[in-house]
Amino acid sequence: MGVLNRFENRLEQLVSGAFARAFRSAVQPVELAAALQREVDNSAQILSRDRRLVPNSFHVELSPADYERLSPYGTTLAEELTDMLREHAHEQSYVFTGPVSIAFDRAEDLSTGRFHVRSAAMARVTPADERSVTDTAVRRAHVVLEVNGVRHPLEPPGLVIGRGTVADLRINDPGVSRRHAEFRVVPGGLVPEVSVVDLGSTNGLFVNGQRVKQATLDDGAQVRVGNTTMTVRHVAHQEDGDV
Repeated sequence: MGVLNRFENRLEQLVSGAFARAFRSAVQPVELAAALQREVDNSAQILSRDRRLVPNSFHVELSPADYERLSPYGTTLAEELTDMLREHAHEQSYVFTGPVSIAFDRAEDLSTGRFHVRSAAMARVTPADERSVTDTAVRRAHVVLEVNGVRHPLEPPGLVIGRGTVADLRINDPGVSRRHAEFRVVPGGLVPEVSVVDLGSTNGLFVNGQRVKQATLDDGAQVRVGNTTMTVRHVAHQEDGDV
């Protein structure tokens, strides 16, 4: 029995007939499952002969009518779809960069029965010192590094990013080396000078789309390691003369 068939059978056992009625003449759960499976297959990147990297963060955009019908059952359906994707990944030797998440979004421009799937590879990011990402620490920083929606302070002398436990900021991304790169922060002027240096990584370091060994980073600079993109942000403070 295939992954999609097992998904359908489990769903029938878990939900009542009201669920089936809610989706009559609208988007069907198995359609969502098939679309998510295709999204994973089409996005797979080869890591080795037996391992391929796939997205782990999914957003399913639904028409207003379908979104309203789905809302009461969204949590159950998301859990079942997540289990289905894990099974599919196991069978295909896929590797997720982090926990699998599925969210449903309302899209005003979609008609009933139509939907879109968006995906991204979102690596788990863990600072060596959890205190460094408190609201107070982030607010005090003049420069921050934004990774997967979370801001990390960039304070002198800087920090090392990598997949290993020795890194100051650990990124659970198969494309990231154990000690991949170092962000260097030098105090001076209103905003510290920030640069990044490749520490001999396997897959290289990219700044604003260009592969580099090292580079000075301005506000908004994007740094990519493996499949993870980080953004440098200069933070304005009133004590610096900003209103």
